[in-house]
Amino acid sequence: MTLMMGWDGGWGVGGWLGMSLMMLVVWGVPIALVVWLILGNFHPGQTARSTPRSSADQILAERYARGEIDEEEFTRRSEVLRQGSRALS
Repeated sequence: MTLMMGWDGGWGVGGWLGMSLMMLVVWGVPIALVVWLILGNFHPGQTARSTPRSSADQILAERYARGEIDEEEFTRRSEVLRQGSRALS
């Protein structure tokens, strides 16, 4: 007897649902990982040749804008940064 207690060899709804979810995991996770890695290393406005000086200037300008340092301190530190970049050139 080939049909034993209702078993007809089919997977049923649960089997197909499980297989569909596994395919999402098998394909979806690696694709999502690649997209995350690519977008995670991309920062709009950032150039590949950003120099430490430009970063230091930006931090100094942000501190001045927040009021952490006064104009005299900003000017003095900016001059130090400019002198340091000339020495490196």
